[in-house]
Amino acid sequence: PCLMTSSPVPASTPFSATIPIDKNRFNDQGLVPAIAQDYLDGTVLMLAWMNADSLKKTMETGEVWYWSRSRQELWHKGSTSGHLQKVRGLSYDCDSDALLVTIEQIGDVACHTGERSCFHLIEGVNGEQIVAPPADTLSQVFNVIRDRKLNPKPGSYTNTLFEGGDNKILQKIGEEAVEVVMACKDDEPDEIAGEVADLLYHTLVAIAHHDVELKAVYRKLQSRR
Repeated sequence: PCLMTSSPVPASTPFSATIPIDKNRFNDQGLVPAIAQDYLDGTVLMLAWMNADSLKKTMETGEVWYWSRSRQELWHKGSTSGHLQKVRGLSYDCDSDALLVTIEQIGDVACHTGERSCFHLIEGVNGEQIVAPPADTLSQVFNVIRDRKLNPKPGSYTNTLFEGGDNKILQKIGEEAVEVVMACKDDEPDEIAGEVADLLYHTLVAIAHHDVELKAVYRKLQSRR
């Protein structure tokens, strides 16, 4: 990707990295588009605008500030709702005319509609069903697994695992772990990838069974990075 980025910072450390403001190509209104992306699962949450002042305040405070084109003023995202955006990384693209802000979204709500992302879809009769925006593959698979738990589907393999409880789920995790070991011993890359995929899937079923969010796992990984 054509991105020049500042280094990400640990969750316990205030954002302090900088990018050269004078290197950004602001448009004739003095603005540059800024895309906000979840730092854990990569979901694109929103697009807004920054000027030099809001970019500077973002870097100084570690919380995202935009420029409101409708109100013609600086906009501290979440200052009213409490849904602040904590900066985890900041990048500009190869043409220096767009920004990518990697964030921790407080409250997991970025859109003024109350949805997590401004890019959600509405489907079904009378627009009744909210469809989440794409995230990383593990998150997408986990969402399907969690939906199977909440809305069982006849004939679903995932539901047979839930019905079997810990005994069935943990037995499968043990079996898949052994198969990963055997594939690694045989040094077969494609087989290793397939067995690891099976192990990850069954592990996701286990955490869904125990009502553990995948994001909680991501946060643990991020803190140990």
